[in-house]
Amino acid sequence: MDQDQFIGAVAQRCGASAEQATAITRATLTTLAERIDGGEARDLADQLPEALRAYAFGPAEAAEPFGIDVFVERVSGRADVDVDAARDGVTAVFDVLRDAVDPAAYAQVVGQLPAEYGDVADQSAPYVRRTA
Repeated sequence: MDQDQFIGAVAQRCGASAEQATAITRATLTTLAERIDGGEARDLADQLPEALRAYAFGPAEAAEPFGIDVFVERVSGRADVDVDAARDGVTAVFDVLRDAVDPAAYAQVVGQLPAEYGDVADQSAPYVRRTA
């Protein structure tokens, strides 16, 4: 999957424009890289389209512990969208990640997140188009 396909899938799943989906995708990957271990972030980055890899590198080796509400707020601020759009966007990015990367790699990333992230990072639920 290349960057345009990735962004297009995110846009379709959350009902955003390509520009908004790009901002949400970048913000979600940046925030995810802060939330998971540095090695895991690098492993994830290796599987992403080249243009998105830089956003998945964490600032530190240790994961920064924060809950889903903080995650969504950070994405909201970075992508300059409201919290509801950010939550839908985060869910869309995780859905696309699940389809785009190796299942074992996705499971390792999601395995580092607390159970409360299950609403946005469900490993088993089929894709369901979210509506406003």
